[in-house]
Amino acid sequence: MKNLTRYLGLVLKLLVFLLVLGFAFKNSQTAVFYSYLGYVWQAPLIVMLSLAFVLGALTGALALLPTLFRLRRELGRKPQAADLDTVTPTDPSVL
Repeated sequence: MKNLTRYLGLVLKLLVFLLVLGFAFKNSQTAVFYSYLGYVWQAPLIVMLSLAFVLGALTGALALLPTLFRLRRELGRKPQAADLDTVTPTDPSVL
């Protein structure tokens, strides 16, 4: 069963890769990006879309960093809970 799950995961990854590759081939025409000060950049559309996706993901991750650091700091200040191995349940129905 474990091998079947692994193979299904690999097939799914291969399918996603082939879909993205097909999308890249369908969008291979040149797109022009006009910036300030007369800067012009020409590249295939898939490159521009991929760059926009990566920049958006990085911006989202950077926006989450302050919250992540705050939560880690709060977690570090809390007293550590007892280990689950040493705790015995008082209700026999839990077992």
